[in-house]
Amino acid sequence: MASSLRSRSTKRFDSPEQEAFLNLWRTYDCLKALEDELFSKYQLSAQQYNALRLLRSVSPGSMQTLALGKRLISRGPDTTRMLDRLEQRQLVVRTRRSENRRVVEIAITSQGLELLEEMAAAVKAMHEKQLGHLSRPELQELTELLKRIRKPHEDASCDWLDE
Repeated sequence: MASSLRSRSTKRFDSPEQEAFLNLWRTYDCLKALEDELFSKYQLSAQQYNALRLLRSVSPGSMQTLALGKRLISRGPDTTRMLDRLEQRQLVVRTRRSENRRVVEIAITSQGLELLEEMAAAVKAMHEKQLGHLSRPELQELTELLKRIRKPHEDASCDWLDE
């Protein structure tokens, strides 16, 4: 009994799945710290940056709020508040459709585009710092593994990841 307790207390993980998950979590935390450091210089959250990036992809057009919410990387609890902050900074503009006032369209402004352009080199350097030590084949393999990990857990709000 004592040897059984001893081996359990020296075991670092309950299962290989737990070890992989905790390493994934730890990795996210390390990479997120670099992201937070960069985005705080521009008074943006990662979610706000992602929203601006997505809106730039449809510029000069717009995107419905619901479509934007589905395409965001992480599911934030309050997209409306996030958009309020971006609108207050004049980085996005919201309009309601005349034929259906419940539908809200969002577009990036010229100030939003300028901010993304100003940030471009720093964002690229951040990604280089985060993952630049991996080779292209390693990055491709990592991406494929992450997609396989997510696959059984995704719902309709994450289907953009397969595009």
